[in-house]
Amino acid sequence: MANIISLGGLQVASRDELGQAMGGGCTASSCGTKAGPADMDPAIWAKVKDHPCYSEEAHHYFARMHVSVAPACNIQCNYCNRKYDCANESRPGVVSERLTPEQAARKVLAVAAEVPQLSVLGIAGPGDAAYDWKKTKATFDLVQTQLPDIKLCLSSNGLAVPDHVEEIVAMNIDHVTLTINTLDPEVGAKIYPWVFFRGRRHEGVEGAAILLARQMEALEMLVAHGVLVKVNSVLIPGINEAGMVELNRIVKAKGAFLHNIMPLISDPAHGTHFGLTGQRGPTAAELRAVQDQCGDGANLMKHCRQCRADAVGMLGEDRGQEFTLDKLPETIAEDGEEKRAAYRDWVARERADRRAAAEAAQAEAAFVAAPPLLVGVCTKGGGRINQHFGHATEFQIYEVDAVGVRFITHRRADNYCVGGHGEGDRLAEIIRTLEGVPVVLCARIGEAPRAKMAEVGIEVIDACAMDYIETALLDLYAERHRTPEAGALIA
Repeated sequence: MANIISLGGLQVASRDELGQAMGGGCTASSCGTKAGPADMDPAIWAKVKDHPCYSEEAHHYFARMHVSVAPACNIQCNYCNRKYDCANESRPGVVSERLTPEQAARKVLAVAAEVPQLSVLGIAGPGDAAYDWKKTKATFDLVQTQLPDIKLCLSSNGLAVPDHVEEIVAMNIDHVTLTINTLDPEVGAKIYPWVFFRGRRHEGVEGAAILLARQMEALEMLVAHGVLVKVNSVLIPGINEAGMVELNRIVKAKGAFLHNIMPLISDPAHGTHFGLTGQRGPTAAELRAVQDQCGDGANLMKHCRQCRADAVGMLGEDRGQEFTLDKLPETIAEDGEEKRAAYRDWVARERADRRAAAEAAQAEAAFVAAPPLLVGVCTKGGGRINQHFGHATEFQIYEVDAVGVRFITHRRADNYCVGGHGEGDRLAEIIRTLEGVPVVLCARIGEAPRAKMAEVGIEVIDACAMDYIETALLDLYAERHRTPEAGALIA
């Protein structure tokens, strides 16, 4: 009898058909082994290969889940406004429900049974996971005994982390994210109105200096204990961008695994101090310029989606509203671990096949001497071009040249199709979002939107539907620089 696997409600009859469900064609005979990247220590690869935040490759395949059990916070940030019972905003600090550890554990079990891509449970607030430690620890303790294959991860401003490093290590939490926005207390005073430490509120430069010292201590302690640390930094134009390169250099020197420089979210409707006082966020060009300046420092994370504190699903999607407490089943399926194991086996084979295909395409593009090309990609996961243009709520932006393919960023846009019909206002917003990107690859597109995109100089191609992203980009780049007579590559 076939081994039935369910993927997001779709049942497939074998692990190979699981690949087809994700848009792939990987078979056991073609996919090779579970080997990791040649330039990474195997022990590190084992920790990050299934973590969608710590591995850009993994974010194509694996899902994360955040549970909102830690509402208390020990600092105030001018870019933060924690909201509860909110389903309409997608940003950190926002949740639909505050959960007890027991409620959170039940919710995690339900999601793990239904979402085989789930690999990570994180606690990112809506306050601070290290400050509200009793609730964070109780939740992790309950989940770890029942779901030992799920990685545990927490996010913190760092102020309380040094007090809990020993417990973090003992609980096998090997991924911690610290938000560090500046190395200068004078700048910090513009970001943090106050810090609550050792029973007292500290304001201005004094509070910012205490926070910075504790953040550096937390980073050093975690790295010394073998915990992988990702540093998040919110880029705030006119306030902290001048010090970002030095911050990147310092966190690398102290052993941070990744540095995530992310844009300030400052919509006045969110009610944050920065939003209400007119502090703008960076443009896409400004963000990339700062990231490019950090090229010699810590490795940069560029695929962050700045998730809600109760996000569920793949990066770029949020299925949290499917798993509110009132929607959880009375009886939770018991075959979730088997489904997750089958899915991970498929991912290992798919990864090997994808790398082999990319290497072959790279050989064709390696002789091209032409400027890099920016390309937007419509994808719903699996590392493939497998999404209709009209269904895309974001475009993943890649740069391709003779050296290879690099993920640059993602750009959000409301999906164009509503009820089967395209909406002109939304297409105009997509065109604005894709400024500077001359080519888009998708699985399908209607002739009318294709023509309108062409009018503004954006070519939308659906000829490589279901192909691997890297392979399609390299093939496109090489093909565009062949002579029509002999097919030879030219500058």
